[in-house]
Amino acid sequence: MAQVSPGAEILAEGNIHVYGSLRGRALAGVQGNTDARIFCTHLQAELISIAGNYKISEDLAKNIYNKPVHIYLKDYTLVIKEL
Repeated sequence: MAQVSPGAEILAEGNIHVYGSLRGRALAGVQGNTDARIFCTHLQAELISIAGNYKISEDLAKNIYNKPVHIYLKDYTLVIKEL
C-alpha cells in the first residue's frame, strides 16, 4: 500500500505494509492474530494496533518518528524497531 493519509484507517487480519508515509491509523491482526506485523517506510501514525494492543501518536518515541520501522507484538506489548 502507498501513503496512508491523516484520518484514514487500514485494517487487516494479517500484516500491513505501507511503502510511504503512515499518517493515519493501522490496525493489524484485527481478528486476534498476535503474529501480525506492521511495516512502513515513514512512521507518522495517529494510532498503531496489533491484535487489540495499541499505541497512539503521543506514545511513540521521538527517535523513530518519520523512520522506516517494523512493528510486532512480544509478550502482548508492541515493539517498534527501526529498519
